[in-house]
Amino acid sequence: MLKTFSKTDVGKKRKTNQDSVYTCEKPVGNLPNLFAVADGMGGHRAGDYASRYTIQNLIESIRNDEDTDPVQILKNAIASANEKLVAAAASDTELAGMGTTLVACTVKGSYLYTANIGDSRLYIANSKMRQITRDHSLVEEMVRIGELRPEEAKNHPDRNIITRAIGITKEADVDFFDTRLQKNDIILLCSDGLTTMVDDEKIFETIQSSRDVVEMVEELVRLANQNGGKDNIGVVMIQAKTDEVEV
Repeated sequence: MLKTFSKTDVGKKRKTNQDSVYTCEKPVGNLPNLFAVADGMGGHRAGDYASRYTIQNLIESIRNDEDTDPVQILKNAIASANEKLVAAAASDTELAGMGTTLVACTVKGSYLYTANIGDSRLYIANSKMRQITRDHSLVEEMVRIGELRPEEAKNHPDRNIITRAIGITKEADVDFFDTRLQKNDIILLCSDGLTTMVDDEKIFETIQSSRDVVEMVEELVRLANQNGGKDNIGVVMIQAKTDEVEV
């Protein structure tokens, strides 16, 4: 049994919401559950379309996949979603150039399986909080090769430029992670509309001080808007019952 809550918010500066979230605690095809956050980009219609269309195709592919390996199922679904988004962009000039980030996961037994492309993130919080995914962004690449310090990246003018996304190239370059869950782990998926407005320390503090996943999500969205709300905000929070997670 998982306790989950999700929310998207347009923020304070944007007119349209290009973030899409999905949560399903019940089986989706051969996956025991499915959670995702997508942050679209392009014109106001194109970005919204990209994130929604990608998640819709992700779900459809997973439902029809006969494979039983969680990573392979996610890999197949993302490849299919990418192919369909590329085709949609090519067939409609209003959608040309669109794309979307995607972070998706499933909890199977005591393991979390995660797929990520772009700069939407997945964190695990317990006695501390750690980012499981790696951002596919220009500033993150600069940090990795030593051209930029991590503290400089937070306010860098190019921090919103991503280096990988769904719908941009013929084949999506996706990272996959499998993580053994520990007792009392909280899983957070979010778009950069949260992480650019609320630093990791405050996110962790909010998770620790909240009564449940609903309060966690609501407070994080409130803080992002309080701090400027410069982008759309997408948040998914997951808590596994402690007696169902092997330790």
